Amino acid sequence: MTAGLAEFEAARPRLTGLAYRLLGSWAEAEDVVQDAWPRWSAVAGTGIDNAEAYLTTIVTRLSLTALDSARVRREQYVGPWLPEPVDTSADPALGAETAEALDLATLLLLERLSGPERAALVLREAFAYDYASLADVLDTSEAAARQLVSRGRRALDGHRRQRVDDETRHRLLTAFVTAAQGGDLAALESLLVGDAVAISDGGGLASAARKPVHGAESVARFVLGVIEKFGQGLHTVPVQANGATAFLALTGPGPDASPVALWTLDIGRDGVAGVLIVRNPRKLERITRTVVSQSGEQSGRL
Repeated sequence: MTAGLAEFEAARPRLTGLAYRLLGSWAEAEDVVQDAWPRWSAVAGTGIDNAEAYLTTIVTRLSLTALDSARVRREQYVGPWLPEPVDTSADPALGAETAEALDLATLLLLERLSGPERAALVLREAFAYDYASLADVLDTSEAAARQLVSRGRRALDGHRRQRVDDETRHRLLTAFVTAAQGGDLAALESLLVGDAVAISDGGGLASAARKPVHGAESVARFVLGVIEKFGQGLHTVPVQANGATAFLALTGPGPDASPVALWTLDIGRDGVAGVLIVRNPRKLERITRTVVSQSGEQSGRL
C-alpha cells in the first residue's frame, strides 16, 4: 500500500494535468484523479510493470465518463462556456512534457471533438504518446487510434492559431493593453484579426454577454465598453494563467478582495484572434486564492 501510494502521488500532477485538459475544469479533474485512487489501490503491488501507464488509462477513461456528464450540464449553461483558468506560474506545463492543449483558446476548441478524439489528441500532442500506447489506453486498435488523432486534427484545422514566440506575444499583448487602457478604438481594432471573437463567461452568476461578439470593430467596441462599465477602480494583476500572461481584475489589493474578471488573449502570428473574459466567480476562486496569497505582485489597470 505504501509503495502504491507513493507511485500514485508521484503521478498525481501529470494525471491532474491530463484530466484538466480533457474536462476544462480543475475541480472536476481533481475529483477524477481522486476517484482513480481506489481502483489503483486495489491492484497496486500485484506486479503491474508500468504504474504511470496504468494510472493514465484509469484517469483517461474516468475523464471520458465525466466529460459525457459535463457536456449535458453545459447544454444548460447560461451564456457561453469557457474553461476554468488555472495558475501556471509554478508549473507551466501542469505535469506534461509540453504545454500543448493548455491555453484557454485551445481547450475551448477541443469542445468540438468527441471524447475519444479529444483524449487521443491530448495524449498524442501534450503527452507524446505513441499510437500503440494510445490504443492501449483507449482500448482500440493502433489503426483506430491513428484515425482518432487524424480526425481530431482535421476538425481543428483552420481554427488553431500558429504559435508565436514570446517576444511577439509580449509586443501584441502590451499594445492591446495600452490601446484598451487609453480608449483608442482605432489602435485596438488594428491589433485584431478580421474574424476576431470576444467571449465572456458569467455562468448566470455575473453580468456577461450572452453571445460571442464577432468581427474586429465589434470586438474592439465591446472591449472598450466592458472596461468603461466594469473596469473603473479595480485592482488588476498580471498572472500566468494556462501558460500565458492574463489579467485578473479584483475589487481591491487586500486579502479580502473578490474576483471580477480574468482577461486573456488568443494571439497568433496575424494578430489577436480572441478576447476571452471569465467572469463566473466560481471559476475564479482558485486562481484568486493564489494571487491574493502572493506578495509583491505588480498591479495595473485594465
